Amino acid sequence: MLSVVLALASGAVAAAAAPIQPSAAALAAARAQMQARAAKDPTGASLESLLSGEFSLQAGKLNDAATAYLKAARAAGDLALAERATTIAIVAKQDTTASESLALWRKLGGKGPTLNAAEATLALRRGDERDALRQLNSLMSGDPDTGWRQALGVLTAGSKTPQQAGRMLEKIIDGGQMPPRNLMAWVAFGGLAQRLDQPKLTERIVEEVVKRFPGEPRVGLLRVSQLREDGKTEQAQQLLSTLVPLADSDNNLRALIAEQYEGLNDFQNVAAVLARGPQDEQTYALRASYLARAEDKPTLTKLYDELRADAAKPDPARRLLLAQMAEFLERNEEALNWYQGVPGGSQRSIARLRSANVLHKLHRGDEAYASLRAIQSDASAEDETRRDAYILEASLRAEDKSDSGESDAFARGLAAFPDEPEILYARALSWERRDDVARAEADFRRILVAEPDSVAALNALGYTLADRTTRYQEALELIERARTAEPENSAIIDSYGWVLYRLGRVQEAETELRRALTLQKDAEIASHLAEVLWESGRRDEARKYFEQARKIDPENRSLLRALKKYGL
Repeated sequence: MLSVVLALASGAVAAAAAPIQPSAAALAAARAQMQARAAKDPTGASLESLLSGEFSLQAGKLNDAATAYLKAARAAGDLALAERATTIAIVAKQDTTASESLALWRKLGGKGPTLNAAEATLALRRGDERDALRQLNSLMSGDPDTGWRQALGVLTAGSKTPQQAGRMLEKIIDGGQMPPRNLMAWVAFGGLAQRLDQPKLTERIVEEVVKRFPGEPRVGLLRVSQLREDGKTEQAQQLLSTLVPLADSDNNLRALIAEQYEGLNDFQNVAAVLARGPQDEQTYALRASYLARAEDKPTLTKLYDELRADAAKPDPARRLLLAQMAEFLERNEEALNWYQGVPGGSQRSIARLRSANVLHKLHRGDEAYASLRAIQSDASAEDETRRDAYILEASLRAEDKSDSGESDAFARGLAAFPDEPEILYARALSWERRDDVARAEADFRRILVAEPDSVAALNALGYTLADRTTRYQEALELIERARTAEPENSAIIDSYGWVLYRLGRVQEAETELRRALTLQKDAEIASHLAEVLWESGRRDEARKYFEQARKIDPENRSLLRALKKYGL
């Protein structure tokens, strides 16, 4: 591990030269656990292992943490420690340790759905689909509100491959384990089948749902989604048109229908659906948001004209919305007038910041920066607004290609708000964009000195080291810490898959990246998976995912770098 010396206000700290220290909260929790177990373990044999486990966990060394927690659980004969050891070992993919911990957990009296979920996950990993199905069926037949959700979580996160998850889901349906009258469960499992790219299974579930819940519009939406994924656009459009009248009194259903139209790139109908029924500020804002994302300026202009005709009253929310719409429509003079006319309330802070942005667009940079300086020095403004004024100034300086101005804005922001995580995070991303990885790392580590459990900083630093350096083991430990806190976070799973690929663990990397893409359709994740497949020689499949990434975000930096690398 390379040593990085950080210059902090309190002095130089060798943050990377030694294990990262556990947070005060983590240490307090560990001490509380030790005290609570002292009566069970009068010799204190478990205390050293428990503390070791906590330190290892905080350092991102999940293998060591799982082993230490298992040792502590054995010494204390403690059920809760055995459960924790199992959980950590499963996240760390240390299946032998997980199995030993699980056996101890069961021996100490453990039972219930959490144990069943762990059993199912480990069974899937060792390829014992019969045992996995038994555990999944136990979950499905358990609590009607939570059992199926836990089974869904196991299939999403615990399966080795999408094909394995699809097989297990099909067996659950074949065995009649699906809740017969629970629409939400059927729709959720149908969505899983779709994300697993299992069209036949998806079709089967849709047909079953249509039969069980006739006339339910949300069933129709599932069918629309399936048709859309299959490229049957015309049929999806026809079915959607029959659902629209059913949503006039249901705002949530209207929003869901609008999402499907958006997926079909039919933004005229997005606006038309949202315009039906009663309208309020939230509905107007949602319509404007969809139209802006679609870059449908003609329809947005019509909505803008409609709303401004009724804007005589000084309503802050309406004026702020009109200002944002005018800004998007590049009517910057009008946007500035609306922003400056927002009279007060929480909207006023947003309006002041956006006014500076519009002034910059109008090439009135001196005025823009002067207004931001005024916010920064305004003692009556909220701290969050003042902080954001520094971040916005840095962003505008970057647009002006002024590296020195950008750096100065960040420096002044940190002088006013020492070690403010949001400013440090923004500056770290700026350094990374400018290929100054060492300084980016320094800022991420400054965040972690103040907030050792910052999941965002752990993941960002781990990914940066994996992507821009060869310090892969160090990157893995940081990402493991983030993964322990949020094991189902798709961005973290993507980072984990990427560092595994960089470590040469290609098959594991592919599994994790596919799981991340199942959880979230994202250009960066799709690009990472495509690169792994390309390097594995599966270039036709890789091209499929490169194309998927292009459709989601053609300007994604990871995608562009990969396409340039392979001459695509």
